[in-house]
Amino acid sequence: MSSTDPLTAPRPDETRSLVLVQSRGAVQRCRDFSRQALLDWRWLPTADEEQQAVAEDVLLMVSELVTNACLHAPGGPRLLRLSWNGERLRVTVSDGSARPPRLRSPAEPGNPGGHGLRVVDRLARSWGVELDTRGKAVWLEVAGPARTTEPGAAVDGSGWPQPRA
Repeated sequence: MSSTDPLTAPRPDETRSLVLVQSRGAVQRCRDFSRQALLDWRWLPTADEEQQAVAEDVLLMVSELVTNACLHAPGGPRLLRLSWNGERLRVTVSDGSARPPRLRSPAEPGNPGGHGLRVVDRLARSWGVELDTRGKAVWLEVAGPARTTEPGAAVDGSGWPQPRA
């Protein structure tokens, strides 16, 4: 199939959301949901090691944000949202706690736990917290995978090569 086939072409400015009603199994459900989105958006599969690492980093950071909501927010995570605009991916995990997460000092790296936000801080291009009357949303952003094209191939606005006429 060509890259202009609507079933396989990337769809920039796409958002997917997963509503969560309990913490039990939430991390795996969110990883599976995120992996499927990355497959649909053609981040995966890839033969390029760097692009593979970026996709795996996204899945790790999703796990960290969801785990934090499971551990520290009453009722656990409520919503996972993935927003892909063709250049960057924004991951948002919402929960019912108004207490913002705290980036712990790396003073005691041998202690278990408490390192998830440090991982996010190192791997994400940016991250932050938005508070509202229902709780908070912790978000992170990563740059999309690099697109490689054949020499002379036309590229549309999404960065994907288009077939030659």
